[in-house]
Amino acid sequence: MSDVVVVDYGAGNTRSVRAALTHIGRTSIVSSDPSSIRDAEFVILPGVGSARSAMEHLDRTGASRALHERFDGGVSTLGICLGMQLALETTEEDGGVAGLGLLAGYVRRLHGERVPRLGWARVEPWGDTYYFAHSYAVESADAVATSDGVTVAVRRGPFLGVQFHPEKSGPAGLNFLERCLSPA
Repeated sequence: MSDVVVVDYGAGNTRSVRAALTHIGRTSIVSSDPSSIRDAEFVILPGVGSARSAMEHLDRTGASRALHERFDGGVSTLGICLGMQLALETTEEDGGVAGLGLLAGYVRRLHGERVPRLGWARVEPWGDTYYFAHSYAVESADAVATSDGVTVAVRRGPFLGVQFHPEKSGPAGLNFLERCLSPA
């Protein structure tokens, strides 16, 4: 059995996430099967795609219910980019979409000179530099890290969400994944 389930929602960066997991010696599968998600040692809800289609797929397959059961049971889940955003209550994306509601807060469209926000940036207070590709940002009391004034990490109980892409962030990203997947 695989020790990491990368949640399938019909899009996303599952291939690059799995490649990074293989690089750090972890076995993984891509699945939207509720029992696989509930029973996995660790789950990653990946990024990239449309919030509406992702939530529709998660709801249709029962994966959203399984993610809630993991959260309620105190079992670790990592959300990456869109995967982090889906964990909140709502998002402005696609005209407004209800999220999983694991964390309080909402997702808003970025405004400014750099939208989408692409490239490498330092995460504070962690001090590491990671790769970003996003047009939306989280507003949440569960924020634990920022970059250029934007919330880029949230944590509540067993859920950690990051706006950056650890799977595309070279050695710093691989180290981050290893830390996330290590026993506490």
